[in-house]
Amino acid sequence: MAGGFLTTHVLDTARGCPAAGLRITLHRIDPAGPVALADVVTNGDGRTDAPILPPGALEAGTYELRFAVGDYLRATGMAGGEPLFLDEVPIRFGIADAGQHYHVPLLLSPFGYSTYRGS
Repeated sequence: MAGGFLTTHVLDTARGCPAAGLRITLHRIDPAGPVALADVVTNGDGRTDAPILPPGALEAGTYELRFAVGDYLRATGMAGGEPLFLDEVPIRFGIADAGQHYHVPLLLSPFGYSTYRGS
């Protein structure tokens, strides 16, 4: 078995389209502090070109995806006034079974967001 992997998909719910060009960083949360694992940007479909963590690289533990939504909102003209209501959106989640596919999408607008474990 190749092992589990991690993906995401970012949708701009205010504009009704994928969030292209949004920077995402991934950190593993270790007892000594966060460990940077990946730095990616979404493509035209609001996804990354490859899994954020490829098959076999996923381990059980706690992770955090950090979505640079402020930069994205400014670039699309949706930011509104400064300071932004949302600038960086961190989503901390746990991986219990490193053999599975974990999909962590973000539904985004300038004043709110939601996430869930997708497939």
